[in-house]
Amino acid sequence: MIERKKIFLFPNSKRVILRPLEHPEESIRYKIIARIFSLSENEVQRNIEILNEKFGKRHKHFKKFLLDRFDDHSSYLFMDSQLSEERKLLIGAYFAQEYSFESAALFNPSIVPFAKDEQSGDSHKYVMSLRATGEGHISSVTFREVYIDGNNNIEVKEASPYASLPHYIDTKTYDKETWTKKLFEQDLLTVFSEEIVKFLPDQFTIKDLQKTIRYIKKRNHNLDGSMQKIINGMIMTALSNYDIEFDREYSLSERIIFPNSPFEINGIEDARFTKFNDDNGVENYYATYTAYDGSFVVPQMIETNDFKHFKVSTLSGDAVQNKGFALFPKKIDNKYVMLSRQDKENLFIMYSDQLYFWHEKKILIRPHHSWEFSKVGNCGSPIETEEGWIVLIHGVGPLKQYSIGAILLDIENLGNVIGRLNEPLITPNEEERNGYVPNVVYTCGGTIHNDQLIIPYAFSDMATTFATVDLKKLLKKMKK
Repeated sequence: MIERKKIFLFPNSKRVILRPLEHPEESIRYKIIARIFSLSENEVQRNIEILNEKFGKRHKHFKKFLLDRFDDHSSYLFMDSQLSEERKLLIGAYFAQEYSFESAALFNPSIVPFAKDEQSGDSHKYVMSLRATGEGHISSVTFREVYIDGNNNIEVKEASPYASLPHYIDTKTYDKETWTKKLFEQDLLTVFSEEIVKFLPDQFTIKDLQKTIRYIKKRNHNLDGSMQKIINGMIMTALSNYDIEFDREYSLSERIIFPNSPFEINGIEDARFTKFNDDNGVENYYATYTAYDGSFVVPQMIETNDFKHFKVSTLSGDAVQNKGFALFPKKIDNKYVMLSRQDKENLFIMYSDQLYFWHEKKILIRPHHSWEFSKVGNCGSPIETEEGWIVLIHGVGPLKQYSIGAILLDIENLGNVIGRLNEPLITPNEEERNGYVPNVVYTCGGTIHNDQLIIPYAFSDMATTFATVDLKKLLKKMKK
């Protein structure tokens, strides 16, 4: 029933991004700049020529990035003098670094239809997201263009040699009412924080918040530890809801969503993208993912309509626990619906009137078969068919072997499981079982194309491949 494709995506350590490098102590920053000031113009010029020769061709806008880093550290200049552009570039270079974002792994993919490719006949364009992991096991999101033709031949476009980070939009505005609800859900809404909220406009920026906090601090000279903790929590909540945007000249595979907020500092993990149809007919793409700060995991959401501009938001509510969230691609009975794993064992279904606030939950399935006795969870957003909602699931069995299976939900009564595979669709074969984490196959979402279920999946937390399944045979086997 399942056909493995001879398509493999392995991590490529040659793909690098430019990242800011922050030296831990301010005294070190002053010393570095002072040492650069001690160089003659000829020495500066020679250093820049070496840097351009070694790094310039590896990055688009290499010069601009270094000048931006200089601007970020211009306050550390100890004299008010005119600097040559070369000296500015050299200063910026000492506060920058290359990072190989997928040197360790390229895995846990999801795939969504994007648009019909006019130049490829009956081929349709899909966007595949992948989890890329590099030094320090920090995970980010990268993308590939995928084309599938009328015969279900799959072509993955080769990734560009370039890669880039987006612009952080610091003029993003926050809706005070929604933000206040998030403060309430995080137990941050107190008499003290309400005083701060009171002075904010209905639509505010992070600069408005910082300015208001400074004003409140002046009014309250005796801030205790609990008040400062609330202030830190308010700032963190704001910073964890942000917008980013890529320059339009960057191709899809060149766009890297890298950890940006305090909750994400150690990784953006397992984005589950789905193409969502709003009530008004507008199509958007949402992805739930796990933000990891090195100690705790926090479920968050990405929203985009063009894969260039992305809005990142926190999720709140009693049901926002653990990980593995996956949004249904449309509202059901005027409610948003989501799958999740709340207790590290069972698969839950959740309902909400609001996209970013979740309270209602109940168990959908428990471990039942031997290949899933340890735990079950979803493998991406549900896929709608005439006979029901296909949900790809993962199960963990003996020796912590991960397998991919499937269940079928009633098209209207989502809590009613009308079909379930007794045996997994995919288990690791001999070629797939060895890697960073052995004996694992995993996906963050498939799609249907020409009566075939297309499943991009990762093996051993290292690389990615594809499998296809005949849809009619799958539905028949599940219902049987």
